[in-house]
Amino acid sequence: MLMKKYNCIWVLLCCLACVGTTSCSDKKSSADEQEKGVSTVLPDTKNEVTTQILKKRNFDHELVSNGKVNARSKADLRFETSEVIARIYVKNGDRVHKGQKLAELDKFRLEQKLSQVEDALLKAELELKDVLIGQGYTPDDFSKVPVETMKLAKVKSGYEQSKSQYELTKRETEHATLTAPFDGVVANLFSKPYNPANTSEVFCTILDTKGMEAEFTVLENELAFIKKGDKVTVIPYAGGSSFEGSVSEINPLVDTNGMVKVKADVNGEGKLFSGMNVRVSVRRNLGEQLVIPKTAVVLRSGKQVVFTLEKGKAMWNYVHTGLENATEYIVSDKSQKGVEDGLLEGDTVIVTGNLNLAHEAEVNVR
Repeated sequence: MLMKKYNCIWVLLCCLACVGTTSCSDKKSSADEQEKGVSTVLPDTKNEVTTQILKKRNFDHELVSNGKVNARSKADLRFETSEVIARIYVKNGDRVHKGQKLAELDKFRLEQKLSQVEDALLKAELELKDVLIGQGYTPDDFSKVPVETMKLAKVKSGYEQSKSQYELTKRETEHATLTAPFDGVVANLFSKPYNPANTSEVFCTILDTKGMEAEFTVLENELAFIKKGDKVTVIPYAGGSSFEGSVSEINPLVDTNGMVKVKADVNGEGKLFSGMNVRVSVRRNLGEQLVIPKTAVVLRSGKQVVFTLEKGKAMWNYVHTGLENATEYIVSDKSQKGVEDGLLEGDTVIVTGNLNLAHEAEVNVR
């Protein structure tokens, strides 16, 4: 009985020993795995960055706005009579020269009418002479006739009415042929030959596409940064080349939305269409400034930060950025009196690879 009791105690001790051994083994294994996991999450590698030396250089301030381009010279041409269109010599998109014939009407009726009113004018001139002779004047004295007497004689003879009818018919005959008023491109031509001309509608439009004008708006608080003569770059939303120009007009009126209309002359090189939607960039040179790429600025705790390279480490610098363009900022100069945050000319600025940097982090320069 006693022997049996000792056997039970022995078995119990063996079980406890096995459990303790298993527990230690599990703890060791868990610790190894944890150590391995940490080394995977936090690799011991340096950040790779690119840098540039901070120097003062010329800076172009840039304002960007949306707008439209229109032809600076535009002429809507129409016929003055409803005769049948005899010929059309051009089509939409054709480039024409000043004085070039565009279209003409059938002139038969107009020429006959002109001949008739011309005869009527000659008869009225003879009647005018008869009236003056009847008042005691000779043909040699017609230049001496008083103004009021001559006026009454012209009315009595029908001369003034005949002359007005002749001038009107002559004009209609001359304008039966449309010609280009200046060099340009034909647009909005929809009429067809052998159809009557519609005097109430525009027959076609001539656009001077070489002399284009971009119209856009700027905020009233941006007026200080724009003036006549500033350079502009116009880029169509349809794609293609950019075009250079300069500000030609600033409307001295702020609308209800706080916007001001601005116009710029643009050399369209014949490639811009009137009415095109464009992006307008206005640039003004502000002289030498401390300028950094926009990629160099990151946010930390809601503040602008630029990292500089010192002895292989990234150093944290608070900055205040000023005016900007598409790719760069003007940055505060710490050498100026009263400026605490900023950079100094000659600093080595980290421009890429800075998104996850910490203060005094070791870096490798690419």
